[in-house]
Amino acid sequence: MSAQKDVSISLAESSIVAGNDLHGTVVINYLGRFDSVVVNSQIENSSDVFSYTSLNEKNIKHPYARLSIFKSELAGRNTINFTATTNHVPAGEYSNVKFRVSIIQEHKEVVSDIAYTKIIKA
Repeated sequence: MSAQKDVSISLAESSIVAGNDLHGTVVINYLGRFDSVVVNSQIENSSDVFSYTSLNEKNIKHPYARLSIFKSELAGRNTINFTATTNHVPAGEYSNVKFRVSIIQEHKEVVSDIAYTKIIKA
């Protein structure tokens, strides 16, 4: 029997080509108090970023590597669905990407999870 994580992130695609959508899901099972949920992306050996294009099926324009969602914006939901895209073109065959979700309480991270994907050359 495995313990349920307080927060988890999963990515639908194990690899994408630059310009294609990446779909992610965050599930929150944390029972303590928290102020916000933050999703970060980092492309290995690059300063390129992902742009978040949708959050829970609503279009957004958030061209930063960090997406911050206040608890009040969740409206009681424990699942966050997002779509992101990047124009990053790998120098080699592919670039590794790390997505990290954190739950924040009073400016401190209380729990987190990580998921990985790759950006491949077209």
